[in-house]
Amino acid sequence: MGAQWKAKHKDLAANAKGRLFGKLAKEIMIAARGGADPASNSKLRLVVEQARKVSMPKDTLDRAIKKGAGLSGDAVNFEHVIYEGFAPHRVPLMVECLTDNVNRTAPEMRVLFRKGQLGTSGSVAWDFDHLGMIEAEPSAAGADAELAAIEAGAQDFEPGAEEGTTLFLTDPADLDLVSRALPAQGFTVLAAKLGYKAKNPVDPASLSAEALEEVETFLAAIDANDDVQNVFVGLAG
Repeated sequence: MGAQWKAKHKDLAANAKGRLFGKLAKEIMIAARGGADPASNSKLRLVVEQARKVSMPKDTLDRAIKKGAGLSGDAVNFEHVIYEGFAPHRVPLMVECLTDNVNRTAPEMRVLFRKGQLGTSGSVAWDFDHLGMIEAEPSAAGADAELAAIEAGAQDFEPGAEEGTTLFLTDPADLDLVSRALPAQGFTVLAAKLGYKAKNPVDPASLSAEALEEVETFLAAIDANDDVQNVFVGLAG
């Protein structure tokens, strides 16, 4: 959870696939600004691979590439915005948004943060490392995460968000390089992106069950906003 928060409960993840497709379409459009060919645009290639792994419809994927590359006649003006602050009980978080209207997103974030605390730029970022994050699963018997991390050039590794997966952490500039190297080390890349990892995450054991529920409810409301791409939370485990 210290890397990226994901809703735990089925009711909190209602319509998750449709929302996931929407978020990926935005990332594809942003990446396609650098060219419509994934072979020569590493950022686009990584997002396209992720979209294919979650079975995004081909026409949806192609439409997003064309729109982002300016081949469809429709202008795309998404802006990348980071909101920093605290969930209830002083749990730090970074909220990554892609929005076509900051004047809409900013007040929505202020409302969502009412039960927490919205900070100013830099007020929370100092307590997070900006890293490349690669979620992968073993594709070969006996695949060793530690050896794979060393051979592929990752900085570190830890258990992934899903059972049986590993999260490889890299320098931001090495994200694509490590992603390309992991398959040869017996790992299939499921997702690769830049993100934030808390340096001093809050121990859930220090919070009551009621407090943890308040944090989960707060995070679910943030994540449900259409402009929110990722929520990175300083909560251990």
